[in-house]
Amino acid sequence: MTGDGVTGDRPLPESAALEQPAPADVGEARRTDPKSFIVGAVASLGQVALPLAFGAYAVLDGEPARLLFAVPAMLAILAVSTALAYLHWYRFTYRVGAQDIRVESGLISRAARSVPYERIQDVSLEQKLLPRLFGLVEVRFETGAGGKDELKLSYLAEAEGERLRELVRGQKDGAAPASNPDKLAESLEAPTLFAMGPRRVVTFGLFEFSLAVVAVVAGLAQQFDFLLPFDLWDFDAWQDRLAGPGRWLAGLGVAAQIAGGIIAVATFVALGFLTGLVRTALREWDFRLERTDKGLRRRRGLLTRTDVVMPIHRVQALRIGTGAVRRWFGWRELKLVSLAQDSGSANHSVAPFAKAEEIAPIVAVTGFHLPGERFDWQRVTRQYRTDRVVLAGLALSGMTVGLAVAGQGWLVVVPSIGFAIIAALEFANWRFVANGFDASQLFLRRNFLAPKIAIASRVKLQSVEISRGPIARRRGYATLSLGLAGGKFTISGISPERARQLRAAVLASIADRDFSELV
Repeated sequence: MTGDGVTGDRPLPESAALEQPAPADVGEARRTDPKSFIVGAVASLGQVALPLAFGAYAVLDGEPARLLFAVPAMLAILAVSTALAYLHWYRFTYRVGAQDIRVESGLISRAARSVPYERIQDVSLEQKLLPRLFGLVEVRFETGAGGKDELKLSYLAEAEGERLRELVRGQKDGAAPASNPDKLAESLEAPTLFAMGPRRVVTFGLFEFSLAVVAVVAGLAQQFDFLLPFDLWDFDAWQDRLAGPGRWLAGLGVAAQIAGGIIAVATFVALGFLTGLVRTALREWDFRLERTDKGLRRRRGLLTRTDVVMPIHRVQALRIGTGAVRRWFGWRELKLVSLAQDSGSANHSVAPFAKAEEIAPIVAVTGFHLPGERFDWQRVTRQYRTDRVVLAGLALSGMTVGLAVAGQGWLVVVPSIGFAIIAALEFANWRFVANGFDASQLFLRRNFLAPKIAIASRVKLQSVEISRGPIARRRGYATLSLGLAGGKFTISGISPERARQLRAAVLASIADRDFSELV
């Protein structure tokens, strides 16, 4: 066939002449990169290492001579594990078809799976530490279903992963993908919208205080407590073990005991800051957000490197938030609510630790806009906040009665203190929480302590529902629930008139929009 669509002197049928030529590798069965077999073998060895160690311990039973019998068994297990990893790699193939991408896998029982392009919402690349050392990436095809329904290829070479991502997107969108490596690199490189260097990441980590490592250590100790020479959760044993040091500390006086308590608290605080810093560095290291012709491209991670491209037309809403402490330093986070999922969540963090002036350009690129200084914010009703305080008071009063009956002394004042705090927060939220709308967007401001603003496009909302419970009907307020693909947008405690006004505005925007213009 020649480039003019003819064979010899006879023209092709009109239907065939109008068909776009498929890429050369469409329909060709392929295997993942051969080095992925090595990665799989090493990973499987990591899974069997602990059972082998316990098996060796049981076999030896304090007699090293038995090692001669244990070594062949261990080598046999390692050989079987490596052979299974090779067979799994060899029997796994993928095929990029004209309408779908197909995967076949399985050693004895074969399984074939086909995912149409219209179901694929996004294609992302992920590099964990071991595959990264071999220059491999895991290609994830996100279908929006989450869990085991997601399709992934583990592993491909970095260049092949990039090429496959562009190929699938080209097939999905009906556009010819870039096959030339130089053109492909040119299509992905773009100006940087936001980036975080080492100094910014470290500053971010200091605000991510966490004691998760304490919980992890406690969990591991509980799982492997049989290796310890005493019962970890036997407090009497701990008392006996600390009796000597305890008497020594008591002999130093009250000042030394206070100093010891301060040191213990400082140790936990330092551990919390260190844990937050390490977690943040592992997740956000070398964070880069770029504007490409395919959308917003985000790359981040130290040990596990992720590469995600978020098409702008799939962005449903924005979420801008901050924390109770970081708000005083001007730090905010920008998330995109998208049809494609980000590690199981519909919220893509595109600026996790940024100033207001850094967030504004990203918001503009997405086609959204921020509320102005003179924006018409509307508060929720006083009845709604009052009812929340009353319900909290009823619950805490029952707790107070229970403590009094149990004879807990001064503890009976704790619920009263809690009630005072709840009442103060509800009053602050009544003054702060508000909603509003303009010609194209809905806005929701909430949470006084850690302020957040949600922004939704009126034409991308899928449903509008007004609900009123028994108390709400008697007290004169309602809840407006807006259907949003990939997230929720709920406005509670507004008057029925305000709810109907917002509903009419949303429905009018949807009715007036020609959705054939959306890309």
